[in-house]
Amino acid sequence: MIRMPRSQRPPRPLRSPRSQRGVALAVVLILLLVMTLLALTSLRGTLMEERMSANLMDRSLSFQAAEAALREGEALAAGKPALPAAGCNNGVCAKVDPAAAPRWLDETVWTNARTATVSLGGVTARPKFFIELLADNVPAKGSCTTSEDVSPDAACSGTEHRYRITARSEAAGRAVVVLQSNYAVP
Repeated sequence: MIRMPRSQRPPRPLRSPRSQRGVALAVVLILLLVMTLLALTSLRGTLMEERMSANLMDRSLSFQAAEAALREGEALAAGKPALPAAGCNNGVCAKVDPAAAPRWLDETVWTNARTATVSLGGVTARPKFFIELLADNVPAKGSCTTSEDVSPDAACSGTEHRYRITARSEAAGRAVVVLQSNYAVP
């Protein structure tokens, strides 16, 4: 058999479009769909992590602002402020009634609470706080000695006032943090 060089051979006839099946196109489209679903799932997880870290940062800033308001309330309590006869006035509240509901649950108390201005690295927060007298003229911790022949009250050398300071930091649609501390003033 005589072979002709390739350059002289007639070209092969092309297959007709009817005989082609297009499997490659279907496989590529399926792979593209799978890759798109994987990308969307990954994006969803990333967005959730971003929201979680933003919420954690927001709560941390609210916590720091409430803590700063507590310190400002303690400074106010250290001066033994004049107490109103009943209720609260400008963030200073009368002696606590054990039978009454806690004041920090009452929104009207928060409208009359003092506002502290706190700067937290470029973010200004405006937490509110109020102080309330828990007990006055009670024996100071560590100032009493006990003896069999002396009554416990007579053996105390000093008294103190005990205050509860409640602070709340919140912003519209943001994290709300409420902190309390008990503070004794000699």
